Amino acid sequence: MTKKVILVWFRNDLRIHDNEILHEAVQKGDIVIPVYFFDPRYFKINKAGFQKTGITRAKFLLEAVNSFKSTLQEIGADLLVFHEKPEDIIGTLCAKYEVTEVYHHREVAQRETSISERVEETLWKEKINLKHFIGHTLYHKEDLPIPIRDIPDSFNAFKKKVEKESFVRPVLPPVSHITTHPHLELTRAPTLEELGFSTEIIATLDDITNPIKGGEEQALKMIEMTLSVDYNEENDYNLISPYIANGAISPAFYYHKIKEHYTPSNRKKYDRLLMRLLWRDYFRFMLKKYANIFFKPNDLDKRTWASKEDLCTFMTNSKQPVIEKLFRELQNTGNLPYEHRDILGAYMLQEWNVNHITGARLFEEYLLDYAPATTYGYWLHFAGFGTSPKDNLKASWEELLKKNYQAKTLVK
Repeated sequence: MTKKVILVWFRNDLRIHDNEILHEAVQKGDIVIPVYFFDPRYFKINKAGFQKTGITRAKFLLEAVNSFKSTLQEIGADLLVFHEKPEDIIGTLCAKYEVTEVYHHREVAQRETSISERVEETLWKEKINLKHFIGHTLYHKEDLPIPIRDIPDSFNAFKKKVEKESFVRPVLPPVSHITTHPHLELTRAPTLEELGFSTEIIATLDDITNPIKGGEEQALKMIEMTLSVDYNEENDYNLISPYIANGAISPAFYYHKIKEHYTPSNRKKYDRLLMRLLWRDYFRFMLKKYANIFFKPNDLDKRTWASKEDLCTFMTNSKQPVIEKLFRELQNTGNLPYEHRDILGAYMLQEWNVNHITGARLFEEYLLDYAPATTYGYWLHFAGFGTSPKDNLKASWEELLKKNYQAKTLVK
């Protein structure tokens, strides 16, 4: 009897907890081949000078991949890691290990879906099926009370609909053992130098103290720390969102952890965290409903297209101490509370009149938790053209500054 060999193509799902594709591959496959690609396309610099993946997120991603590789080794497998375009090498891997099917999580942004299509074309030539899973949202697509095309544009209407008529699935148990190929080749993750970063840029990391380290184990520790009854800092969701972005934890796992800690006395804090998860779902579903909407220039938006050099010069010479401090923090750590991101976004829009794509490109380069739908979706709302009009940014950056206690503290 022919053995079923399943290649699992990991992208933003680097975990053993609540991972449907890994869980099903172990259940249905005789042999499982885990693979991750550092796709060179994600480390390019565009014509305006913005890097698709900045140094801090690249380091965070390397930590996550190496952590996941170690975890898989502990449960009997390994993670094959390649610095290649997936469509260029996946066919060879399938032939080498006699793969019968490939699993992967479906994405929604155009760049990611186009890569999936190229991989699918490669596999089709080899008569191998690429099985798509949908597992990056809090509310599973199949559990929505209405088709995606009928989801209300209003965020509040969407929130009420799903909370009333849908549910968050229980988490799957962590995978405890994987049977893989007995002669799996030895691979390693690329270095920062091999990903294209200069020694001068890499050296700057030595001067930065960043509390966030990549990997599933670190994610679990961070969840327990930030959900503790004794923890009451502004940095809470933004310490978890980077792990959700690269899939070290799932939104559903985090949701159920929040519910475990939920009490009437701390309701305000945890409702705010749940709201962030709902916004993340909303942006992904809107991007599915309106293809590529967050990445298109708006015909009504006459704001400036700026280069990275010009924008960084503007921000570091703003003559506003708080703005300069927050911008340096964004550059150095790749992380900010969402309230502080709002201040920076509003400042760029209102003081230098940049358009939403320019601002989103800057956040794309620096943020650890960059996710296409969320980052560009937020920026479209900053610019006043979001899919949920009532939630477009209306306050000035000065008003946002006054509302935020941490920002006011920075001024003193």
